[in-house]
Amino acid sequence: MEFEDIIHEFEFLSNEENIKGKKRFGINFNKSYGLRMLDIRKIAKKVGKNHEIAIKLWDYPYHESRILAPMVEEPDKLTNEQLDKWVSEFDSWDVVDQACINLFRNSDLAISKIPIWAENEKEYVKRTAFSLIAVLAVHNKKEDDEYFRKFYPLIIDASCDNRNFVKKAVNWAIRQIGKRNINLNKEAIELSYEILKKDCKASRWIAKNAINELESDKIQKKLLNK
Repeated sequence: MEFEDIIHEFEFLSNEENIKGKKRFGINFNKSYGLRMLDIRKIAKKVGKNHEIAIKLWDYPYHESRILAPMVEEPDKLTNEQLDKWVSEFDSWDVVDQACINLFRNSDLAISKIPIWAENEKEYVKRTAFSLIAVLAVHNKKEDDEYFRKFYPLIIDASCDNRNFVKKAVNWAIRQIGKRNINLNKEAIELSYEILKKDCKASRWIAKNAINELESDKIQKKLLNK
């Protein structure tokens, strides 16, 4: 499937009602075809992995093309310059999260940037750091507990950032780490109580939300039965 074929598919599947729906979910964009995520995934399967097409898609000024670009990018061809460019141009939480899920978790280069992104003042760049931590906690099953402990200081430092898409990602990171196993669950709960002591608006929300889930009977029973 060539780049021009993808654009024709976008145009064919365009849906004005879905465009309105995206806005209700806080999805930010300048231009959109209103495609469902299911449609984008189907197109990604047709395209396969293709670095050249990924570059073209990213530079095409539509929301769907920036969701699709990381899906078809080849992780081993992701360059430092390209990575910095894409992350600096993030403008919506779903683009951030899909990039983390479909590309960044498979790139050592992207993972190495987590501490840098965690200190960035741009909301979506900072979100990238914590969304990627959450995604790694879900998908990277072979990593040991120590791998995730190194993220604790970053989480604590960011816990008073009250920007919506940062605090939600910080909370997501804590919860996903705390659901890996019973040991990390205990540590994530302790981490949440430590964050709660910071007593700022964001830290209270982040910590209480994480504690409610991680201490719940549902999560405790699941982890104890692993």
